Order: sequence, then structure tokens, then C-alpha cells
Amino acid sequence: MKTIKIKSTTAIKMIKDLQEHIGGTINKLDNEYILNVDNDLATGTICGITVQKSISYLAFNITFKDHVTLVNTFLKSAPIYFTYCSEGNVQHSFKVNGTLNTLEAFQTAILRSEQAATNVYHFQQDEQLKFSTIVVNTDSLSLKNELNSKLNDTFTSNSGNENYVYLGSYNLKIAEKIDQLEQIRQEGVVRRLLIESCVQAILALEIQQHKDDLEHASNQFGSLSLQDMETIKEVSLFIKNYPEKQYTLKYLSTKSALSPSKLQEGFKLMHDRTVTDYIRNVRVEKAEELIKTTDLNISEIVYTVGLTSRSYFSKIFKEKYNCSPKQYQDSQNTLAATA
Repeated sequence: MKTIKIKSTTAIKMIKDLQEHIGGTINKLDNEYILNVDNDLATGTICGITVQKSISYLAFNITFKDHVTLVNTFLKSAPIYFTYCSEGNVQHSFKVNGTLNTLEAFQTAILRSEQAATNVYHFQQDEQLKFSTIVVNTDSLSLKNELNSKLNDTFTSNSGNENYVYLGSYNLKIAEKIDQLEQIRQEGVVRRLLIESCVQAILALEIQQHKDDLEHASNQFGSLSLQDMETIKEVSLFIKNYPEKQYTLKYLSTKSALSPSKLQEGFKLMHDRTVTDYIRNVRVEKAEELIKTTDLNISEIVYTVGLTSRSYFSKIFKEKYNCSPKQYQDSQNTLAATA
């Protein structure tokens, strides 16, 4: 078993500490630090991002080739960890040999020690892991930030001298937002703003999940199992990759081996939409992309995204973008001509 000890909650220091223990090379891109590892201990990447001076984002997409215990010791304060597991599972404790809490795929957690102590993550051997945590510092300087101060007040145990542990419901919206963050290809200040926006959205979704769970404590997970959640994610990706297919609820139910009611429940949970609404939204967003990036005319685009009625397409496009497809295409052509 490999034990890794780090004593910081800032992105660059955490990445450098991790490199010292597991090797690899660090690539820096503005406020991002990406540790690439391919050796006898691990294969994959660990990304650290400075969102604000007092808030950092750490994301693992890695397979450890030994059991690994990551011990984060903080001496001056007790940071709040907003944690999410996209793939695999992670165990957490506040001491190396302390009580273990298991975080499954698609599950959220908010973790905080009320005293200057340790925050410990336990990673399994030979398991593909996709796991992220937003670290919010609570030292005296950080608490001058209004957001840090409010989170500090909210996520403190009632007794004031106990650890704060919240293991939340499955949440596919967070996985979707993390995927969006990883797909950002812009550079410079645009990239930085988009990344910060995504991390803040992830934080907001974690806090909202906590609120929702408190309100619906008797039915945290509904009727969906972890396997059901994974299937919903796969079906969503399939629709996104092939918007032109003629989908029916019966077809998707047969393909996924999920009942229509479970499909609807899963799509409402992940996308806050019905299955039909999700398909329609995917097609409109794909059409918008095609208008910007191809020379196809509107009728060709309608056919390409799996619709048959141009008038219906114009209606749903205008509902989403507040202009007709033709107006949008004309504006793109005008911009191209004057560029």
C-alpha cells in the first residue's frame, strides 16, 4: 500500500506534492496544473485548478496500480471538501485508520473536519477512477470572502466539535457538467472564464443536492439503482451522438432494458427534462452548431438532426434562441463577411 501525504489545499502545491510521491510531469496552462503519470504506480492524469485564491479544484482521472491512501493534513483551518465520484468508488475517513465512508459513482459528498486534522481518501488498486473535489478554505483570510464565509457557516456540525459528513444522492447533472469542463478547448482568458464558470456550477449543484436531500430525506435515491444511473448516462450519450435517429420511448426502453417510467425518472434527474424534451433539445443544439460550422441550408440541417418538419424546427429553435433559424444563419453569414 502506498501512502501519500500532502499539506496544502492550493492547486499548484497539491499537484507538486503529488508529483513528488507518484512521479510524472506537470503541464501548466494559465491557472491549470496537469500532472500526467504513466509509471509502475499509476496511469492517468490529475488536474489542479485555482478558481479563486481560496478555492481550488482537484480532479483525478487515473488508475493506481497499488492501494493508495491520500492524506491531506491541514494545520491552520478545516477546509470544506465538495466531492464527487464520476467513475469507480472512493472511501473517505478523517484519520488514516478512522471510520470509512464509501462514495459510489455519481454520488456527492460534503466533508469537513471541525478541528485541524486530516482528510483521507482511500483509492483501490487497478480500478479506473474519475473523482473530483472542490476545496474551500476557511482560514481567517479566506473567510473575508463572502462565499467562503457563508459556506463555513452552513457546513459546520451542530455541536461545533464534530466532523461534518454528508453523503448525498446520485446526481448525473454534476457528471454532465464535469464532462463539459473537460471538453473546453478554448485558450487564454476565454478558457479561464469558462473553466471557472463550470467549477462554480459544479459547486452550486453540489450545494443544491445537499438542500434537496435534506428536503427529501426519506427518499434520497428514488427507484433508480447505480446500474440504472449508468445506463441513463449511456442512453443520453447515445442520443447526443446520434440525434438523427427516429427515437421512441419504446425503442429506448428496449435498448436500455429500463422501463419507460425509469427512463423518465432518470432523464428528469439528470437533465431536468423528459426523454422527449431531451431529444428535442439535443437536436436544436446540434442544429445551432451546424448553422455556425457548415454551409448546409436550413432544410438540410432539419433532415440532418432527425426532424422532418421545417416549420416545427423553426418553432422550437425560436423558443430556445429567440430568433428564427434563418435569422440566425443570416447573422452568421454577416459576421463572416465582415470578419
